[in-house]
Amino acid sequence: MATKTKKTKDEEGSLFLQSFTEFTSEKNISNTVLDDLLTEVLYSMIKRKYGTEEGFEVVVRSKDGDLEIIRSVHVVEDQYYEDGDEDLISITKAKLLQDDIEVGEDYFQYYKFQDFGRRAILAARQTLIQRVKDLDKEEIYYRYKAMVGKLLNMEVYQIVSGGKEIVVQDEHKHELMLPKKHQMPRDRFKKGDMIKVVVDDVIKTNGMPRVVLSRTSAAFLERLLEQEVPEIAEGIITVKKIVREPGERAKVLVQSHDDRVDPVGACVGMKGVRIHSIGREINNENIDIINYTENVELLVSRALSPAKVISMHIDPPIVTPRRIIDRDGIERDELPHIAVFMKPDQVSLAIGKGGYNIKLAGKLLNYEIDVYREGEEYEQEEDIELAEFSDVIEDWVIEEFKRIGVETARSAIRMGKEILVKQLDLEEEHIEEILQILQEEFED
Repeated sequence: MATKTKKTKDEEGSLFLQSFTEFTSEKNISNTVLDDLLTEVLYSMIKRKYGTEEGFEVVVRSKDGDLEIIRSVHVVEDQYYEDGDEDLISITKAKLLQDDIEVGEDYFQYYKFQDFGRRAILAARQTLIQRVKDLDKEEIYYRYKAMVGKLLNMEVYQIVSGGKEIVVQDEHKHELMLPKKHQMPRDRFKKGDMIKVVVDDVIKTNGMPRVVLSRTSAAFLERLLEQEVPEIAEGIITVKKIVREPGERAKVLVQSHDDRVDPVGACVGMKGVRIHSIGREINNENIDIINYTENVELLVSRALSPAKVISMHIDPPIVTPRRIIDRDGIERDELPHIAVFMKPDQVSLAIGKGGYNIKLAGKLLNYEIDVYREGEEYEQEEDIELAEFSDVIEDWVIEEFKRIGVETARSAIRMGKEILVKQLDLEEEHIEEILQILQEEFED
């Protein structure tokens, strides 16, 4: 048989529980998780004070504001009890606490928070705060990791570093960052503005989750299209690829799975209402909607629109592409070339303002596009391995070029002096001299 002492209200324990219930509600941590955390921390507090958890029971019901610490001790005859027997109690002492208790029964003692001492309570509080913060970090990480690519409406909470970063808050008051490089060039926001963003990535740095939001990614434009064009959301039209120069131009490759639905017309909308609505969200960025086809020549012509192509020469795909550094200083796989021929008045249209039209068309198709005026002579460019210049260029210099993916004379010339200076551990004058040697070979 087991008996319990009469429970008295533990004011300090109730305040402790209440403070953490309020704290965790802001962190979106459930009562069940909080109960488990509190139970674990309280058992640790018990073990530090008494050296064992045996015989103790911790009951936490944060939803009801209920917290109990109970210990069962066995009632024995006085001669069998010695001071220091934590799991035993003498019958004489037990009778003082409860007059109807008998030898052989278990006596349950309720403990109050203050029984553990101020220092133990403060340590438990600090441990619990840290555990809640760690849980909160994990919750943020996994919740937003599952939301990568999702469109969100967020409120601007703060603008820092002169607009270099925008702080937004979610419904749980977690602060997320929209870095400058992920803002549109003409974005101008103030505190309290509601803005659309997409979750671009979630990374951990020293255990801290960092949610990267974006308005410049291809995924952001794709989510806007899904929101505005029902046929995309329903799967009738598929967005195969998007390339962007944020704030300037974008090209969207779409395909319809229903012959009755024109993918371009559906995305543009009646009188352009759909595409204009999307354009306003991205500061009037020009959006080209391109109907996908397996006919590569037709696809090239559509990608270079509004320019009119007369003819073209398409290189075969590269089976094992080399890694190269392009003119923007970005490392990527070497791409095959397309030579397109058009009337002189169409060349500027193909290139586009700032070169964005031809640049984005190349990215969309995974080709390097070279434009020629009609009648210009075109020949497959001859190239020479850098190794063949070993008589005039030192071997270690050739190896330095190869280190950055440059193995031929033309690839070095195309990259240009400025990028080579940044990428190579060579003096500018030395690079100029090498480029001149390479250029003279082709001129000869």
